[in-house]
Amino acid sequence: MRVDVLSREYPPEVYGGAGVHVAELVAALRRDLDVVVRCFGLPRDEPHSYAYLVPPQLTGANPALATLGVDLQMAEDVAGADLVHSHTWYANAAGHLAKLLHGIPHVVTAHSLEPLRPWKAEQLGGGYRVSSWIEKTAFEAADAVIAVSAGMRADILRSYPDIDPERVHVVHNGIDLDRWRRRDDPAVLARLGIDPERRSVVFVGRITRQKGLPYLLEAARRLDPDVQLVLCAGAPDTPEILAEVQQGVARLQEERDGVVWIEEMLPAEELQAVLSSATTFVCPSVYEPLGIVNLEAMACGVAVVGTATGGIPEVVADGLTGRLVPIEQLQDGTGTPVDPGRFVSDLADTLNEVLADPTVARLMGEAGRLRAETEFSWGSIAERTKAVYASVRG
Repeated sequence: MRVDVLSREYPPEVYGGAGVHVAELVAALRRDLDVVVRCFGLPRDEPHSYAYLVPPQLTGANPALATLGVDLQMAEDVAGADLVHSHTWYANAAGHLAKLLHGIPHVVTAHSLEPLRPWKAEQLGGGYRVSSWIEKTAFEAADAVIAVSAGMRADILRSYPDIDPERVHVVHNGIDLDRWRRRDDPAVLARLGIDPERRSVVFVGRITRQKGLPYLLEAARRLDPDVQLVLCAGAPDTPEILAEVQQGVARLQEERDGVVWIEEMLPAEELQAVLSSATTFVCPSVYEPLGIVNLEAMACGVAVVGTATGGIPEVVADGLTGRLVPIEQLQDGTGTPVDPGRFVSDLADTLNEVLADPTVARLMGEAGRLRAETEFSWGSIAERTKAVYASVRG
């Protein structure tokens, strides 16, 4: 069976969790299936992987229209596949058109949902209405929808009530346990300005509303003075959110030392060293379908403090592999805390609680590694994905 996997991101052009997911899933599926990858960007050297650029006529267009220009090329080239599997709205139109054009099943994996990311209107303008239409159309017509968590499945059915619940399957994200493991590298820490002798909180993520970074910066003002805050944060969605984070970091640096902001995208080996040096990892997201970065931290043997939202509670075992921070959220799609001050206070208190006993934090990290090994291997996730393929092919 030939499966064409469609994605905006694919190595080496990966900037988020969806790209990591696609790369790892493809590698696992190729053990048994003929998998062709079609992605955005510059040509790839990998066999059976094809990349597409925005057509010259659309290079200055709204990003949503430019995306459709790539999707049209992908849909044409899917000819000959037995099944098409698209990831994120960027590739959903290609998958939907391929289904119609070539008469093959279309499987969608939901990594996020446009109705729950209304702040993207700041980034795309009217293109956000286009991306929302693409996602809705593709999801409702897909032969199967894969949610990366039970929380995501509930969000899908709430956002798109016309979808038959029988067509929505839960298949978690996974983690490459051979690649992601504890790595001690003092030279990397020294180059980045991280003191391995101090307790530290590490954040890794894009600068986007859903990651909750401004709340973390406010909570960090209440951490013990000797605690370092290490921010591996880049790829801002908009100039506005970047400016907000810059102001928050500058104010924090005026009040305390040990605030390290790493804007470059670190190679995996260096990121492992940063994670492994942490007393605790923090995921203050207000919207997170699952959060591969939490699995990466757990695989490195680090305790995780995460918001009790989306799929995070399905990854972080509260009190065992880390702690969950309670949050009550507005139901307007933004994920904004009903009481932002309370959320910031609870986040700070939970971080201080974990930081207070590094020995217990280390035990939580060891439990996290074990949980990643037993429940989130890519081999098992590939098997569950193939079962979904089988269900739509009859």
